[in-house]
Amino acid sequence: MGKIVSVVNQKGGVGKTTTAVNLAAGIGKLGKKVLLVDADPQGNTTSAYGIEKKRLVASVYDLLIGKANVGDTIVPTKFDGVDVIPCNMDLAGAEVELISLDERESRLKSGLIRVKESYDYIFIDCPPSLGLITINALCASDTVLVPIQCEYFALEGLSQLIASVRQVKRLYNPRLELEGVLLTMFDGRLNLTQQVVSEVKRFFSKELYGTTIPRAVRLSEAPSYGKPIQYYDPRNKGACAYDDLAEEFLKRNGR
Repeated sequence: MGKIVSVVNQKGGVGKTTTAVNLAAGIGKLGKKVLLVDADPQGNTTSAYGIEKKRLVASVYDLLIGKANVGDTIVPTKFDGVDVIPCNMDLAGAEVELISLDERESRLKSGLIRVKESYDYIFIDCPPSLGLITINALCASDTVLVPIQCEYFALEGLSQLIASVRQVKRLYNPRLELEGVLLTMFDGRLNLTQQVVSEVKRFFSKELYGTTIPRAVRLSEAPSYGKPIQYYDPRNKGACAYDDLAEEFLKRNGR
């Protein structure tokens, strides 16, 4: 049976979607079958895989509110091993609609459980908030992967997020664990970066990935071409970093 991993940070601009997109691609390249769920209303993961939002037959929104079965939402991609459940702007209204629905916290879980055995890994790109969509993702997940930017307020946001994850674990999903903490936008020349690294190691020494993701212009460019970085510029330092992360991720998972 596959493993479901939410990529979460309530702060925007920390490399969350970039990590979901490129880690999924890296693991797919290594021969694993991956499903990437775009649960962020901005739909950037969908665009990063070259999927046209206007042509969607069904999306993660339809899955959440019960208008479509999970099989109807899955879009195969041209990239090795990766399928996508896309999203469009319809998802922006899902928070309000979910409030009145039965089992509102577990609707994504109910959908994904039907295809969990078909994939080695399912990654969920969560919105930069801790609302009902993120709670759905956490309820569906086995683990949480947290990208954090190497900046002054990183640890403050991380502690708030871990508290929220613990609350979801207590209330809805007792099996939920921390998969790992990933440092993004890393620049080892900066004293601030070294301070953040040492602080994160103090609290999350076992969970912190050895791989770090550097600042790279090509990482920002790749989504506009509808490609993960490994296919847009495979020799770029960002591509190499996400390939290394994919290998470290699989090694940690004993695969």
